[in-house]
Amino acid sequence: MTFSAITLGVRDLERSLRFYRDGLGLEFPGIIGTEYEGDAERPGGATAMLTLGNGLILSLYGRDDLAKDAGLTPERVTGSGVSLGWFVDRRDAVDDLLERAAAAGGSVVRAPLERPWGIYAGYFGDPDGHLWEVVYFLPG
Repeated sequence: MTFSAITLGVRDLERSLRFYRDGLGLEFPGIIGTEYEGDAERPGGATAMLTLGNGLILSLYGRDDLAKDAGLTPERVTGSGVSLGWFVDRRDAVDDLLERAAAAGGSVVRAPLERPWGIYAGYFGDPDGHLWEVVYFLPG
């Protein structure tokens, strides 16, 4: 089984694009699908996609459009019942990424600390509250 995409429902697509692209330094080509306008019944097509490592796609899609597309109420696609993992190759990269997330409009949910199972990690939330854990695996 291969997971191909993670779609985050966001309140403001432009703001989320700025957070991930400008604030965190991820490369997005921009918003695509704007020619597919939604209405009260049908979702629009505007989305921003980023190819992450291993070919995984991170997709940002308007929360209301995501709800319409899935046939759900908007309340069903809010909040964060999961955390996404962002692995880094240096301990100081954890601190750096958390600082960049906060400066870009996100929030540091938990300051980084060493865990007994061999990681140094902390959490941030993006502007929509999607939870990310930034992880460095300690040597040994």
